[in-house]
Amino acid sequence: MYADPLTRTGQYRVKRIIDTPRTGPVTETPTDLNQLRRLLDPASRTPLPIRVQGAGSACNDCNTTESGTTICMTGLDRIIHVDSYNHTVTTQAGVLVGDLVRELAEHGLELPGSYDLAGRTVGGAIAAPCFGPAIGGGGSYFASNVITMKLLRPDGQVFSVEAGQNNLLGAFRMSFGTLGIIYEVKLSVRPIRTFTASHRRVSIDKFATIVDALASADVGIKFYLMPYRDRVYLDVRRYDTDPGSTYTTPWKLKDWGESTVLPHIFKSLNRVVPMQSVRYRLIDTISETTQNLVNSRYVKSGSNATSQSDRARGKSGRRCFYSTWCFPAADFSMVVRAYRDFCARAYEESQYRCDMPAVGYRLGRDPGSLLSPSFEEPMFALTSASTQERGWDDFVIDLAEFAEKYGGIPLISQSRALRAEHVIQSYNRRLDFFRRMRRKLDPDKRFLNPFLAQFMQ
Repeated sequence: MYADPLTRTGQYRVKRIIDTPRTGPVTETPTDLNQLRRLLDPASRTPLPIRVQGAGSACNDCNTTESGTTICMTGLDRIIHVDSYNHTVTTQAGVLVGDLVRELAEHGLELPGSYDLAGRTVGGAIAAPCFGPAIGGGGSYFASNVITMKLLRPDGQVFSVEAGQNNLLGAFRMSFGTLGIIYEVKLSVRPIRTFTASHRRVSIDKFATIVDALASADVGIKFYLMPYRDRVYLDVRRYDTDPGSTYTTPWKLKDWGESTVLPHIFKSLNRVVPMQSVRYRLIDTISETTQNLVNSRYVKSGSNATSQSDRARGKSGRRCFYSTWCFPAADFSMVVRAYRDFCARAYEESQYRCDMPAVGYRLGRDPGSLLSPSFEEPMFALTSASTQERGWDDFVIDLAEFAEKYGGIPLISQSRALRAEHVIQSYNRRLDFFRRMRRKLDPDKRFLNPFLAQFMQ
């Protein structure tokens, strides 16, 4: 059971504000701790509510506010210290994950996992689920690497959560910036470790027959699901004492092709090819060709340092729309078949379909974060993505209904068309405890926007 946090802090300072308060929306980008504290001072004119934002990669309204203040943390972007002896790194919260990965590699170190959306900030990757194909299932989430963190309370007071305070660390990991603003963290890292990457193309039915074995295997799993071609492209990673030469370039080409080239091509095809049957046939053929070429022929070995994706899904310059749901690993053989049928049925009824492959990961059980989507059991995360905006909103509503039917767990920052009742039911007593903690730390709801208030107040 998680223990209640210590709530001993200084009282709010009270000043008379003569100036007329601003009403928002306002975006602030502090570059040091003092600026950040001044924004949080209750005597300041900072419009409420206050939402903290990293790179803006959330696909919903989790980290923005229409009437208050969005604090963008990208100005606190200094890597403070890399400790090669104790295998730790201390960094400010606004550092991009990709930049941190490159800095660690210069010291012969890497993060224990490989995480997609490396365009996210460190603070954002801790405050919300950030995951990738972790080998063995352990360390699936970026937040699990946190040893200590420094935060600001809603009143601007500084406090720390130290190693050994596991209950508190677990509460502040994946807390979506509603308990406090993370401004500095110490993370565990390790010497670079190489792995082999094997690739296989199978039908969805074949994937369903082997997914139970994959779920419990000591491997890292990432897959690309093409429901309209009945294809799954598997990326299975295993540690190897002698995997051969490891190069960064093939992984960068793979990431560039998947996250940049394909979306641009598909956007162009959607504009210039009016016939859906021809357009989607071209799109699926290009996707298959890319998977066959890049994954199978060139990407055979790597490390978490070389395989780290650089893609970002910020609201500015977004290449794809996306929505992610997690499903129990024990049921995923059924879910993946049902997803294929759901996509076909949705296209038949609405003439809308995703043009990008769905991407999936195996997530190990993670009780180290109170609001972890895989707190109780291993899960598979499945991300549906598309470059087409018209029809997307209706599609994600249907997708949310599908996910609920098959036991899907929503990601508060990365799932679209959330129902508050389903979020509350999914996280159950853990969310009840989290809300009690929130009310103690933020009694005036300064960090709670209307979107989060649906299930966190």
